[in-house]
Amino acid sequence: MQVLLTQWQPRLLALASAGLGDDSAHDINHLHRVWRNASILLQDYPQADALVVMAACYLHDLVNLPKNHAERHLASRQAAALACRQLAELGFSEDKLPAVAHAIETHSFSANLAPTTIEAQIVQDADRIDALGAVGLARMFYTAARMDSALAHGSDPLALHRPLDDKAYSLDHIVTKLDKLPGKMQTPAGRALAGQRLQILLDFRATFAEEWGAGAAGA
Repeated sequence: MQVLLTQWQPRLLALASAGLGDDSAHDINHLHRVWRNASILLQDYPQADALVVMAACYLHDLVNLPKNHAERHLASRQAAALACRQLAELGFSEDKLPAVAHAIETHSFSANLAPTTIEAQIVQDADRIDALGAVGLARMFYTAARMDSALAHGSDPLALHRPLDDKAYSLDHIVTKLDKLPGKMQTPAGRALAGQRLQILLDFRATFAEEWGAGAAGA
């Protein structure tokens, strides 16, 4: 299997690189990190097909639509179809293509599809883990800037006296979505790693609010 992974990784990188846009939150480094996360999780699941996982990790963003795009929820299905066509042209094992497609289709939060194979569960966890921790924090603010969101509410950054709104205020995204990710992990190993990385975000949120200014609610 290791020989197969070594042979296929540069081919997968070439396919992924050709389809990348200008979104630095979903660049080649993101794909490397997702595969690295998946490699950690694979240690607990020797029965999983590592080549299927690798292919899905590198090709899951072949179609990447902005978070506010009307067809965002369809992107993972489109990516799965494109990945299978391109893999078939390269001679990828035909019997593994449905598993790769399923892992790509179900990785997306927006698609809201349940992963039913261990490979798909690992890929979903690995991708979502990259939304947490220090890198996840940087990706959050980068994405918010692309969507013209403010850093935080001027006088109530922790939303103590207002409804949360992560479309308007980037800091709100930690509580509206990111702090729920550990509980949505498909594997125990993913849940443990996600929990560790979430704590970085929660600690940052508290420090941010403290530094934001004397006008902050509750200050």
